[in-house]
Amino acid sequence: MAKILKPPHYEEVDHPLIFLGGPIQGAPDWQAVAIDLFRNIPDIVVASPRREGELPKYLYDEQVNWEHHYLDEAAKRGITLFWLAKEIHHICDRAYAQTTRFELGEAVSRHRLEGIKIVVGIEEGFSNQRYLVKTISKKASDIPLCATLEHTCSRALELLQLAR
Repeated sequence: MAKILKPPHYEEVDHPLIFLGGPIQGAPDWQAVAIDLFRNIPDIVVASPRREGELPKYLYDEQVNWEHHYLDEAAKRGITLFWLAKEIHHICDRAYAQTTRFELGEAVSRHRLEGIKIVVGIEEGFSNQRYLVKTISKKASDIPLCATLEHTCSRALELLQLAR
């Protein structure tokens, strides 16, 4: 069975790690669906940045530090899975998926420079989908691009198997 990690808890990672990168605020709880898809896979660790409940402002630094730690762990010993779910609830004072877009750009750059493993899934209706597909396809054509969460999770597992 997969080990599931969520903030604020840290644990030593002793198996390949899948970091679930993608929008949280304004997004459906796609991370729970991905965790269910991975739950019965032995010898993997899944790091999901989605906390139980709302993130209080005073825990912002703790959250960001946790995410940075496990993004780095995934780069070293696993894969970062990006699922770009379409927005279901608009938050007026925040651009949708603003953190995800930065993390994705950084991951694509690190993939090109360091060879880290990433897979990207984009739900139909995600804003700027066309640009992201074109740019990733052009600049990093070996990054898998998927249209469903299930396929994205499947490709992540395939890439982990190749790395073992």
